[in-house]
Amino acid sequence: MNKKYVVRLSDEERTVCEQVIKDQKGKSEKSRRAQILRKADIDGPGWKDEKISEAVGCRVRTVENVRMQLVLEGFDAALHRKQRATSPTAPILDGVGEAKLIAMRLGKPPAGYGRWSLRLLADQLVELDIVESISPETVRKTLKKTG
Repeated sequence: MNKKYVVRLSDEERTVCEQVIKDQKGKSEKSRRAQILRKADIDGPGWKDEKISEAVGCRVRTVENVRMQLVLEGFDAALHRKQRATSPTAPILDGVGEAKLIAMRLGKPPAGYGRWSLRLLADQLVELDIVESISPETVRKTLKKTG
């Protein structure tokens, strides 16, 4: 075996992996990473990457990446997926937009309406040029978040 990144787990790390595999339900990322580490352990099964990828249900590159992460960044980094620093999509409403939405929600609804609906709020936000477009679901989440 001529691997650049060799997985050699301590007894404590092996126990943590076994516990994660036992506790997780379904195909969670953490459970998959624990399985990869256990099967790649040179002092344990020591499987080849291709065999691990078939058994765990991932690509060979994923196995290689988990190995590399273990060696370069440590056990915790290899077991837990790195969280993004920023969201892949920018929020539709900024602080000013949220404030206007809340103020609108607390005010009187337009003539002919008994109360504000999510759709009515969304339409008003677009009409007042606060946002270009917004769904009622985004309005609901924003109002729920702000209480």
